[in-house]
Amino acid sequence: MEPNDPLYEMTNGSLSREQFLLNEIKVGDTWRLFKIMAEFVEGFEQMAGTGPAVTVFGSARSKDSDARYQTARRFGKVMAEKGITVVTGGGPGIMEAANRGAYETGGKSVGLNIELPLEQSHNPYLTKSVTFRHFFIRKVMLVKYSSAFIIFPGGFGTMDECFEALTLIQTMKIRPFPVILVDKKFWGGLWDWIKERSLKDGMISAADLELVSFIDDPLEIADKVLNFYQAAKEQRRERQGF
Repeated sequence: MEPNDPLYEMTNGSLSREQFLLNEIKVGDTWRLFKIMAEFVEGFEQMAGTGPAVTVFGSARSKDSDARYQTARRFGKVMAEKGITVVTGGGPGIMEAANRGAYETGGKSVGLNIELPLEQSHNPYLTKSVTFRHFFIRKVMLVKYSSAFIIFPGGFGTMDECFEALTLIQTMKIRPFPVILVDKKFWGGLWDWIKERSLKDGMISAADLELVSFIDDPLEIADKVLNFYQAAKEQRRERQGF
């Protein structure tokens, strides 16, 4: 991206060229690999011992007066009561709500923050906060330590995380786990389009649609997560011969 590009001009000169990480990587910049490796190592070390966890996604723009915020807060509370760690992107809105519910209940509340051009500060309801520079490293951490993805209404970032998880499950790069969309009224139009276009045109199979559950009640979401976690725990015991 050059300084006279429209998107670059939108920044009004507030960003350095280095901010655009992928654009600025050159063939000779192999030293950057060591920074990436170090960020991976730091993430793994910070997340070690997290225990059973769920990852909650959703809009950073939701206010605490929003019904969705309160639903996420109640869900975080229930998870903490069951000994499940709540992991989010560490920011405001839905992320804050889920962290807040866990934090106020005395549970583990983890935020995996990301450095952004318009600085995103972490929310105050975290028992652990880890900041990443690269989105793809952060994504690995959000998936690796999670037993379920809970997807509240959100924008591009939320949808990106949702489809990333579905792609990894569909292509068998990770073991299947629950991907739960909260607020069917919000997600319904998108899912109808997927069925009317992608499914009918043969771009996905009917089985792929079963990778997603629509649940609005925080207690029902918690039950599905806990049932999955217990079943997975039993399967691990069987594989290990216990």
